[in-house]
Amino acid sequence: MKTTLDIDDELLVRAKAASAQERKSLTALIEEGLRLRLRRPRPRRRGTAPRIPVFAGKGGLVAGVDPLSNRSLLDAADDGA
Repeated sequence: MKTTLDIDDELLVRAKAASAQERKSLTALIEEGLRLRLRRPRPRRRGTAPRIPVFAGKGGLVAGVDPLSNRSLLDAADDGA
């Protein structure tokens, strides 16, 4: 299908140089770029935070383990081995 596009002059110069270097037509280069762009997932809108999974079950630290102490956490991890 034929169509007409308004492309930034500098972008067109760079696209023509790339198509010549790759020995492919400008049309092929543009089609490749469109395919790549349309294949990617759409970026998230700004302002919408990703959903973070939250575990709502019961449990927690073993009694006597200080979550602010690396030594306490390492010792508790070693006890399970």
